Amino acid sequence: MSDQNVRSAGFTPSGITGGSLASSLMSQEARASGGGVPSGGPTSTLQEMGAKGTTHSSGYTSSGISGGSRASNMMSKEATIHGGGVPRGGTTSTVQSI
Repeated sequence: MSDQNVRSAGFTPSGITGGSLASSLMSQEARASGGGVPSGGPTSTLQEMGAKGTTHSSGYTSSGISGGSRASNMMSKEATIHGGGVPRGGTTSTVQSI
């Protein structure tokens, strides 16, 4: 995953770009969460990466998630919460797909 991909999706240093994939994801996540975007969810995670330009060191790569990285830690926590699997549309899968 590259900083450019995240920013192209609409997660930028100046915030989420209107009409972008990022704004659509934020809207969907807010509706699913009862009106707010949860901390640690796909939107907040990607926005943090887009704002800081830190995707290169997060562990999300084109060949999968790097062992021992922030991404693998996030994936492990998400799998534990969901009984051993990482759900489609969850933080890990969303961030990895971008």
